[in-house]
Order: sequence, then structure tokens, then C-alpha cells
Amino acid sequence: MSDLIRPNASLAARDASEEARLDALVDDVREIIADSQAQAIRSIDSHRVVMYWRIGQRIVEDEQGGAARAEYGAFVVRDLAGRIEPEFGSGFSVRQLELARQFYRTYPIANALRSQLNWAQYRLLVRIPDPEKREFYELESVRGGWSGRETQRQINASLYERLVMSSDSASVLAVARRDRLPQAPEEIIKDPMMLEFLGLKPQAAYYERDLEAALITHLQEFLLELGNGFTFVARQRRILLEDDEFFVDLVFYHRLLRCFVLFELKRGRLTHQDLGQLQMYVNYYDRQEKEPDENPTVGVLLCADKNDAVVRFSLPEGNTTILASRYQLYLPTEDQLAAELRTAAAETVAADAGAQDQQGEDS
Repeated sequence: MSDLIRPNASLAARDASEEARLDALVDDVREIIADSQAQAIRSIDSHRVVMYWRIGQRIVEDEQGGAARAEYGAFVVRDLAGRIEPEFGSGFSVRQLELARQFYRTYPIANALRSQLNWAQYRLLVRIPDPEKREFYELESVRGGWSGRETQRQINASLYERLVMSSDSASVLAVARRDRLPQAPEEIIKDPMMLEFLGLKPQAAYYERDLEAALITHLQEFLLELGNGFTFVARQRRILLEDDEFFVDLVFYHRLLRCFVLFELKRGRLTHQDLGQLQMYVNYYDRQEKEPDENPTVGVLLCADKNDAVVRFSLPEGNTTILASRYQLYLPTEDQLAAELRTAAAETVAADAGAQDQQGEDS
């Protein structure tokens, strides 16, 4: 009979040990929360980040130090939330505690945490598996002074992927780290640009002036979409050539490239006449407005649709100052973004092959 009872006694002892461990874990987390809440009046966002980091650290330490059974590690967060959430609220649910654990694993060095970022932003960052992409959004959020909402918008709008489409990940990250400055207009002009914040419906009938007015009304959001370095200069800038008047839709200046950037807005599909008109505006600014120590003016034709072949053959070879970029009035789905990336990659391969063929013919 004693042989039959002994396994049950061993199991009871192990359960008691795990219960004691959970009690210690609950007490420690309570102390962490109470200590952080006491300081939150002075700096709630900063202390919330540190609080979740410490909770994540404590959970990971407990998992590593006492998980005699695999299921203990699997259920520790659930059991902890069951004890903590009723006392401190929904900020300590299973999902929040899982994020805290993931937060610590992603950022294991406390001194590496950035005081400019809040918990809402870190929750977004830890969900990004690609470390380079995550670092990019981290750096840009700090550099641009983004709110949690703006960080979320830029992630949803695939800012990193859109920049990589016109450059490469190493260059994009180097600029974000400030290891180098942008060297070419392609590095700062996104294609496509996401203008969902304008509230214009893609199917609605509207004119270029409606698009322009909406961009001015939402100038702050437009500057955030353009990125670092842009400064607004003028709207409908008048150019007088003898007796003919022309008007540049939007004029910006880019501090890093040290050049004017002219935007022409096109509601429909791009034509070669549109590119010719923009080229004239760029020539005027280079000859009449640009200082000798400034870089050549950049022209951007922002259109609803474009034909890349028309762009390529309408502009001289080696062109670096006239760019055509599509705008979208809605954020892309993951499938749409993946299709964009595949198309961009295929076009790059085709362009490289064409260049190699041309070199072969010349030689």
C-alpha cells in the first residue's frame, strides 16, 4: 500500500513547490507594479516601458530557472495573469504579459531602451521579426518625434518596404542611423506615396486643385509621409516667362540634399506632356532660384497612375532630377505590397539585364 501512495505524495510535493514558486512570482510582480505606479505620476510613459521590461525580465528568469516541466513554462503567463489582472486591471492580461516577455527578449539590455518611445510604440516594434526593419522604425520614431499612432501608420503604410523598393535595405538603414546622408532623390521620394489621410475616395470625381487643397489642409501629415528634411516653401508658385504665366503646385526644400523639390499633381495617368512641363519648372529653378552652392532642383510628378516606359523614354538617359511617383488614397494590403515588391524586383532585374546587353553591344 505504501508503494502506491508514494508517487501521489511526490506529485503533491511538486505541486506545492510550484505553487510556492508562483506565489513568489506573484509577490515580485506585485512589488514591481506597485513601485512603478508610485513613480508614474512624474513620468508615466517612461515608467510604463521600464515596468513592462522588468515584468518581462522576471517572467523569463522564472521560466529559465524553475521550469522542471515543459507545461510550467507554457502556462506561467496564464497563471500569472489570472492572479494579477483582477488586482491591477486589463493592462496585465495574458496578451500584455506575453508582450512584456517578448519585449524583454527583444531588448534584453535596459540601457538600450529609448526614453522617447512609449509602451504603445514598443508593442508595435516587438511584433516586427526582421531586426533591421524593427531598428529602422525605432530610429525613425525617435528622429521624427512620432506618436504611437504615427508609428503604427508608418508601419501599416509599409514605409520601410517602399524606401527599399527604390534603394536597398543597407542604404535605408544607414540613413536612419545617420551613418550617411541621402545621396540621390530616389532615396527620399517614395513610390508609391500613401495619402489615405486626405479622406478622398478613389472612385470620387475630383480635380488636381482638390488634391492640392487636401494636401495643404493636411500639410503636417503630408510632411510626415514625405519624411525627414522637407520644409514647405510655397503653393502655386508663379513663374512668369515673358507674357506666359505658369504655376508650380507645391514647392519644398530638402535640407539634407540641399535642393528645391517641386511637386506637380496629376489626378489621372501621367503623360509625356506632364513630364515636359515639370522639366521646364526644374530648369527655371536651377537657372533663376538655385544658389551656386546648392544641388540641382528635383521635380516630382505625383500621379494616380503611370507608365514606366513613358517615363523612361520621355526623359534623357542618366536623368536624376525628374521622378514620377504614384499616390494611393488607401493603405495597401499585405498581398498588394508583396505584389509591388515582386514587380519592383522584376523591373530592377530587367533594367540590369538591359544595361549589360547595352554594354556588350558598345564593346
